[in-house]
Amino acid sequence: MGSLGSPSPPQFLVIGAGSRGHAYARAVEASTSGTVAAIAEIDAFKRQEFGKRYIWGRDGQPTEHQSFAGWQEWVEWETRRRHNADKPGGIQPGYLPLTGVFICTLDETHAPIIRAIAPLNLHILCEKPLALSLSDCVSISSSLSRYPPKVVSIGHVLRYSPHNIILRQFLTAEQVIGEVISVEHTEPIGWWHFAHSYVRGNWRRSTPEGIGSLLTKSCHDIDFLMWLLCSPSPLTGSKPHLPSTISSTGAVTHFRRARKPKAAGPETTNCLSCPAEPDCIYSAKKIYRDRWLRKERDTGWPLKIVVPEIEDIVAAKGWDAAEERLMEKLGEDYVKGKTPDDMIASRGWYGRCVYETDNDVVDNQTVTLEWDDDPVPGYELGRGPKRALFHMTYPTQAQCERRGRIYGSLGEITYDSHTITVHAFASGETTVHEIPKQAPEVEKSHGGGDWGLAGAFVRAVQHVDDGTMSVAQAQRELVGCDLEEIILSHAVVFAAEEARRDKKVVDWAEWWRTNSGQMVE
Repeated sequence: MGSLGSPSPPQFLVIGAGSRGHAYARAVEASTSGTVAAIAEIDAFKRQEFGKRYIWGRDGQPTEHQSFAGWQEWVEWETRRRHNADKPGGIQPGYLPLTGVFICTLDETHAPIIRAIAPLNLHILCEKPLALSLSDCVSISSSLSRYPPKVVSIGHVLRYSPHNIILRQFLTAEQVIGEVISVEHTEPIGWWHFAHSYVRGNWRRSTPEGIGSLLTKSCHDIDFLMWLLCSPSPLTGSKPHLPSTISSTGAVTHFRRARKPKAAGPETTNCLSCPAEPDCIYSAKKIYRDRWLRKERDTGWPLKIVVPEIEDIVAAKGWDAAEERLMEKLGEDYVKGKTPDDMIASRGWYGRCVYETDNDVVDNQTVTLEWDDDPVPGYELGRGPKRALFHMTYPTQAQCERRGRIYGSLGEITYDSHTITVHAFASGETTVHEIPKQAPEVEKSHGGGDWGLAGAFVRAVQHVDDGTMSVAQAQRELVGCDLEEIILSHAVVFAAEEARRDKKVVDWAEWWRTNSGQMVE
């Protein structure tokens, strides 16, 4: 790797051409010196569309090393390439070896992919969650530890938005409200968004261990709280201030058969044939056709999730043809007891009645984290007793625009996704900090978090490969965390889910010792 100004930018493979693959590819393309050089994706249409957008161009065709029908095919190709690299004709003219990998596939595939590519010793950014169990997280760490260290990052994008970086600066470096006493943090998912992704979509079922939406949707937020209150900082010192207890409550409150409108009738399972559809706010016709296709004329998310080829249909045949295909997709349904369960589970059913689906993930949940006094000389304010309350809920107008309040010994802070308001007790003054708006493309990507994460990862990769930073230094100063902290954040989610399922308060030190085999330092 050359200097940071090298004409040979870092080369990345994206595994998974879904919405997150596109999000990171856009961020890499627009905000870093890196290059998306290859795509591995099972679906041929998605693979071709992604490649035309980011790699070989609208009128081009992929070369052998640019397009793979899945990550296994790429691993086999890359292994052969390395084996033949020193042989005549072993390296294609103009080919630049890959520098790193973005893993943007379904959650359950993350651990197998990372274990399989560990011997290739590439830098890795994995979309959240890292894995669906603590044992898989630990196995990932074990697999990667067998090889020279590389940069590892996770899609916890809340750490990287300009808003949250400023918020943490106020709390930890400037200590504008003194000692943190308690935090209330809410993720309002949005009423139709929850139905789209967690009732009809890919994240509607919990794992066999009972892990659900807290991990797949809100591990961002648990990590955010841990980043504010636990991670090393000018407020807490270099030693993490770990929680003492974790508790949680939650349930499937609304999306179940008991809430189905009586007018729908017991046999109706699809919006397109439902007599109650005109009066139902979850009507698939209203959400996908009337709002997003007819009114918004937006072929991106969520329409692209329902009909991946919808943009091409509009371009080639017009909006009427796109509507016809959309309605065809919404009409697809299954029959419980007759359609094989593995087929039902393998895809989303976006015209399905939200009260007749196979969902079991909670739509309303709270998590309480408690910290005991753990003083370290010079950092008493950051390591005193404190509490964080997280609330994830579906029936909201706001969509993923987090909000919260932080209570301190000298004042309090309120925040949403756009402003941070600081009130000082001593002066009685209230100061509102408006976070400058970014370009729409950046703003809609988790408030700039996607772009911030991609930028931090690529810079870390460059510095490590250039020899100007060690991996440990790049993880700390640029990525902002290491694999150990990533796993710790996930472990808190797993502990909270155990607390919810068993209706108990989890002793963190004991839970960690039992489940990880390690002592809390």
